[in-house]
Amino acid sequence: MTLIIDGHNDLPMRLRGWHGSSVAGLDQPRPPLHTDLPRLRAGGVGGQFWSVYVPSDLPEPVALAATLEQIDLVHRMVAAYPDELEIAYTAAGTERIMAAGRIASLIGVEGGHCLAGSTAVLRSLARLGVRYVTLTHNHHTAWADSAAQAPAVGGLTAEGQAIVREMQRIGVLVDLSHVAPVTMHAALDVATAPVIFSHSGARAVTDHVRNVPDDVLTRLSANGGVVQLTFVAYFVSPAARDWAAAADAEWERLGLPPMASAEEWPRSPRPGESSVPATPVFDPAAEPAFRTWLAAHPKPAATIAQVADHVDHARAVAGVDHVGLGGDFDGTPEVPAGLSDVSGYPRLLDELRGRGWSEADLAKLGSDNIVRVMREAEESAEELLWPPNH
Repeated sequence: MTLIIDGHNDLPMRLRGWHGSSVAGLDQPRPPLHTDLPRLRAGGVGGQFWSVYVPSDLPEPVALAATLEQIDLVHRMVAAYPDELEIAYTAAGTERIMAAGRIASLIGVEGGHCLAGSTAVLRSLARLGVRYVTLTHNHHTAWADSAAQAPAVGGLTAEGQAIVREMQRIGVLVDLSHVAPVTMHAALDVATAPVIFSHSGARAVTDHVRNVPDDVLTRLSANGGVVQLTFVAYFVSPAARDWAAAADAEWERLGLPPMASAEEWPRSPRPGESSVPATPVFDPAAEPAFRTWLAAHPKPAATIAQVADHVDHARAVAGVDHVGLGGDFDGTPEVPAGLSDVSGYPRLLDELRGRGWSEADLAKLGSDNIVRVMREAEESAEELLWPPNH
């Protein structure tokens, strides 16, 4: 079986936000979660970057505290299942853990807002095992532009450039998912080691602001980095993207309360909340005024073939050495048919085999490319801060 190292899974957010930060029961099927240990095994997942996302509209000190809580949750989750999971810090450690039959558990911080503009915070997170930081989420930071808003600082400020340099100095991967194209280019201008996209699509296939343009994919090849293609339906399927835009417009026309975006569902507690409801605050189907529109405009399903289209396109532009997978499971309710949870990776690999992918190339997509990027980032770093021999 081709083993997968997935670039982005939001299970920690789900456990913290909706399950009281409990890590119990993951050794059994846990629907409606996308993720549990039996399904990770069924999906051939040998390594997982656990995202420690918190909303980007939180005040920075609150975001930092919530991020630390989720890092603690990842460590507790791994400690609770020592026969199945082990924290990984390095490329060599990842390979060792996978060879031993456990799932290498890596940590990725989704959103530079939790750094509070401090390289000392960045270094402290690295000491806790953080291997990548996504520069923004859906809001700008003071030093970097997000894809979800009109550019404000022209990509990266001087402070943003310094943060990117410091990340690469200590071997923390620069993750360019969620940032604006101008930020992607600005980061690549500064980068001296490979960067990643932990969960993004190809913009030439689906013209969504969260996806990566071809001129960036071309530069990614020269940089040595990897784009890990995502499964989020709105990023994968043009029809799903258009449906979502039309639904948002109708919702606004009706004057209904703002809906949480796909990537804000399910969300972490807001300031003053001890927890969040067990279902989204605004369920579109539960709004009587919206049901007529929903009945007339059924939601189109994204497909495994459309995910494969993104993988194929990224390979054609960036090269087979620069592609990977980053599903965004448990970070969005909108996933393609056939990829409804973490057990679905073999179905995508079968689709790619049918398109002529060799086993060697599938191994690169599944895990080899991201391990190479980790190793090259470590080799180019001046100071590695996480525990040695891992």
